[in-house]
Amino acid sequence: MRRTPEDEALAWQSDALCAQTDPESFFPEKGGSTREAKRICESCEVRSDCLEYALENDERFGIWGGLSERERRKLRREAG
Repeated sequence: MRRTPEDEALAWQSDALCAQTDPESFFPEKGGSTREAKRICESCEVRSDCLEYALENDERFGIWGGLSERERRKLRREAG
């Protein structure tokens, strides 16, 4: 089976540490702690790919690349 460009663009996800852990820690309830998810992200080898994906796709929920939605929004403003 040939991989499409979309498959290639998302290939990093199979190496993501979050894929091997409880997804609920990356999508906490409003006001819930993001500490555990961010700790996992710190040692993830595809963290930058994850953050880039979240920024390009305007992910509104969850921890991506070690940043919360609020932190990603701030990063976009500063870069813009």
